[in-house]
Amino acid sequence: QVQLVESGGGLVQAGGSLRLSCAASGAVFRINTMGWYRQAPGKQRELVASIASGGSTNYADSVKGRFTISRDNAKNTVYLQMNSLKPEDTAVYYCNADLKAWGAVSAMTSWGKGTSVTVSS
Repeated sequence: QVQLVESGGGLVQAGGSLRLSCAASGAVFRINTMGWYRQAPGKQRELVASIASGGSTNYADSVKGRFTISRDNAKNTVYLQMNSLKPEDTAVYYCNADLKAWGAVSAMTSWGKGTSVTVSS
């Protein structure tokens, strides 16, 4: 019914930049908070950044000042601009959205399948 698709991952050298995109499609009625999580091998999934419908943002301390989250409500899309990348940023990045679908009685949480980011030294 609702699908999130990430794109923009890849291989980059330390100090470089990448821009991730996540587009929601299907029976989307309203999207509340959207965010990005990441999971490195052997580690738990962690919140990287989130953005509310009103524009308020939240960042993990490890990425503050380097990453910027934004959204385009007309396209149901959230972006993550990643600058000054470090090897410890290497992980699979997952898009998350708290949304309500057409015909649904309540909101739900949706996840994308992830996009891989590898930062080499």
